[in-house]
Amino acid sequence: MRRDLPYVLSGLALGGLLLGNAALAPDAATVGALDVALVLAMAAALGVCRRHPVLALGVVTVAMLALHVRVHSGVSAAFPVLGVVYVTAWRGHRIAAVVASVAFLGGFLARDVSVAPVDRPNQLIAERTALLLGWFVAANVAGLIGRQRRAYLEQVEQRAVEAERTREEMALRRAGEERLRIARDLHDSLTHSISVIKVQAGIAVHLARKQGDEPSATLLAIQEASAAAMRELRTTLDVLRAPDDDRVGLARVDELAERTRAVGVPVQVTVTGRPRRLPDEVDQAGYRVVQEALTNVARHAGAATARVHVGYAPAGLTVAVSDDGQASAARPPTPGVGLRGMRERVTGLGGTLLATANDDHGFTVRATFPLDEPA
Repeated sequence: MRRDLPYVLSGLALGGLLLGNAALAPDAATVGALDVALVLAMAAALGVCRRHPVLALGVVTVAMLALHVRVHSGVSAAFPVLGVVYVTAWRGHRIAAVVASVAFLGGFLARDVSVAPVDRPNQLIAERTALLLGWFVAANVAGLIGRQRRAYLEQVEQRAVEAERTREEMALRRAGEERLRIARDLHDSLTHSISVIKVQAGIAVHLARKQGDEPSATLLAIQEASAAAMRELRTTLDVLRAPDDDRVGLARVDELAERTRAVGVPVQVTVTGRPRRLPDEVDQAGYRVVQEALTNVARHAGAATARVHVGYAPAGLTVAVSDDGQASAARPPTPGVGLRGMRERVTGLGGTLLATANDDHGFTVRATFPLDEPA
């Protein structure tokens, strides 16, 4: 209704103009009750022309022609018709606007010719008709131009929205391409060299034992370090080659446990609470915390058993990885890049991360994520 208010006020203003012109014009007839009703019908039709332009155009055209025939109010009767013709053309009803323009001009001209006195020159009628014709042509053209401009602005706005929507997709695609490039470079530059070191160290250890000698500690350290480097490099390349993180989540914790068991670290997985669908960011972050923690256990804990706990609660998610390895409260390990990365990932989602040595032996990593969604 608020958007229709300008049209209603315009109709009332034009109605007052028509009645005042009819009262003051010397050649106009007396205004009667029917004429006032025609003016009110015109004002009401203008009030709904935004929502029903064709209906309003028909009512206004008929009412103004009838008023002109009865009262002979002059060119002021064309003003409401011109306004509705513009709105109708602007809304896309071009044929209705043209038909109403021709009908009003034809009726207006016929009324002027029929009541024109003999001594009145026809030039005045022709000039007034030409003036009205120019007004109606201008109203139709202005409506079409307004509609085209609105369509252009809507198209520009739609393109802006589409560009905003696809900007993130383009960034993700570029990040994926960069990950693949890095993976290829790492594979070409490191994998071959580390593989050669691992094979040569393994051959040296095998030959030493075959000859009855005990391999040196340095040689065994080279063999173990090269094997660990190969495992970590494969894990890194798998992450880099993944097209996105949507494929990882806590549902794949068992796969992480199996891979960790394959390198000689026993892993126990416990899930408490009722598993539920998690936000993608939380699901991925929980997976990455378990992945990094199990990697640290395999690298630094020595002969240890790892325990993974995933706890679902209505208001939060808890992911914990603990071990009974070499770490102790007296000799806590120095936080590295992996722990800092985990902390940034967890705190970025509003959670908390605890990474500390146990009182007796071992190390514990516990991440807690708040969940706003209902259980």
